[in-house]
Amino acid sequence: MKSRPIFSVSTALAVAYFVSHSYMAADAPGDLWSHDNIAAWCIVPYDAKKRGPEERAQMLEQLGLKKLAYDWRQEHVETFDAEIEALQRHHIELTAWWFPLGTDPLAKKILASFKQHDVHPQLWIPGPGNQALNTPEGPARVDAQANRIRAVAQAAAEVGCKVGLYNHREPWFEEQDNQIAIIERLRRDGINNVGIVFNFHHWHGSLDQFPALFKRMQPYLIAVNLNGMPADTTNYTGVNFVGTGQSEQQMMKVVQESGWRGPVGIINERADLDAADALARNLAGLDRIAKELRAAK
Repeated sequence: MKSRPIFSVSTALAVAYFVSHSYMAADAPGDLWSHDNIAAWCIVPYDAKKRGPEERAQMLEQLGLKKLAYDWRQEHVETFDAEIEALQRHHIELTAWWFPLGTDPLAKKILASFKQHDVHPQLWIPGPGNQALNTPEGPARVDAQANRIRAVAQAAAEVGCKVGLYNHREPWFEEQDNQIAIIERLRRDGINNVGIVFNFHHWHGSLDQFPALFKRMQPYLIAVNLNGMPADTTNYTGVNFVGTGQSEQQMMKVVQESGWRGPVGIINERADLDAADALARNLAGLDRIAKELRAAK
C-alpha cells in the first residue's frame, strides 16, 4: 500500500495518553467500538520503531487491543510464523492478512502457516490496478474480477478463511456496488466466503448517500476501517486520525445504528511515526466519538 498523508501528532502527547490509559474510560466491553473489537492495521511496515513480532504483540497488549490486521512487505516473509506465534502468546487475534493477488508459492506458504497454527484470518485483497481497464465495464468486468478472485477464495475456504474485497487500487473496484456484483457472481458458482472490507479513507462518495450505500453493502460486510474524514467526503484526503475530521462521526453513527457488529480497524500508514503513538491517537478520537454516540442513543 502507498503511504498517505496523515495529520501531524505530538509524540509526547500521544505517549502521555498511552501511559495514563485514560482512553479506557470511554470503552464499553461488547460494544461495536470497544477496544476488544478494534484491530490495529498497517503497523508492520509502517512503524518508525520497526518492531519485530514479539515487540509488536507486546505493544498491542499494552494498548489493550486484542486484534491485528497484518500488512507486510517482502522482508517480513521469514517472520510470518513468528508473528502468528507471538500473537498467540499474547492472546491477540489475527483478524486479517493482506493477501497476494494470486495463488503463487508465497500465497501457499501463508495458507500453510494458517493451517499449521490453526488461525483463520480474513484475507484482504485490493483491486487489480490498471488490469481492470482492459475489460469494458459491466458484466464482462464483473466476470473478469470474479475469475481473478475465485482461486483465492477456494484456497481460503480450505483453511477456513474468508476473503475481503478491499476498496483500493482501482476506481471501479473501489465502488461497493461493483464489489457486491462480484460477490453475487461468485455466489452463483457456490463460492460463499467472499465479503467486503469497507475503508473510510478509500471511499469518496457523498455523505448524504452513505446511509443507503451502507444498507446495500451491510449483508456482505466483514470489516470496517475508520479514518478522519473531511467535510466533503468526495474529496480524498488520505489517512487521518479518527476524530480529526468533520464527517467520520456521522458515518460511524450510521454503522452503529445499522446493527452491524464486525471487526473495526484503526490505521497507521506513516513509516515515520511510532505505531504505538498513532494507535493511541486513533483510540483517543474513537473513544471521544463513541462516548458521544452512546450518549445520543
